Amino acid sequence: MLPTYKSILYATDLSENAVNAFKHAVMLARQYDAKIYLLHVVQPVDSAMRGYISAVMGDHKLEEFEEKHQHEAQIILKKKLDAFAQSELSATPDDLARIADIQVLIGDPVVKIVELANQLKVDVIVIGAHSKGALQHAFLGSVAEKVLKKANRPIFVIPLTKS
Repeated sequence: MLPTYKSILYATDLSENAVNAFKHAVMLARQYDAKIYLLHVVQPVDSAMRGYISAVMGDHKLEEFEEKHQHEAQIILKKKLDAFAQSELSATPDDLARIADIQVLIGDPVVKIVELANQLKVDVIVIGAHSKGALQHAFLGSVAEKVLKKANRPIFVIPLTKS
């Protein structure tokens, strides 16, 4: 039996050129009458930077600051993702209705993408990949490449290029 995709996880870094990957997710959803889950992952503050900030502010103040602003940042980013979906799909209300949920999570992007894909039991992940220089790619890899290695479901990796 051929695979069908009824639920799609679209992971975005919110860059301007990520709209290309979103268009692929929408076309897949349209083709298979699927729901789309939008995800953006915010990386936590680097541990070395946390140590410095904590030394200056104090541990207690840093925790208070993070708790207060983390939720606000998530709301702002969720609104940005919603506005993005609205603007990209305003001409096609059927496609806009395919957006099942928008989530902004904090943590390691690879871990959060794979965890949410498993939690939602999505059929496929759509993610964009930025082209990097050979040296940078050799040492850092990309989120898309790491998701490919860790996820246990099909993944569409869309090259993101400046247009």
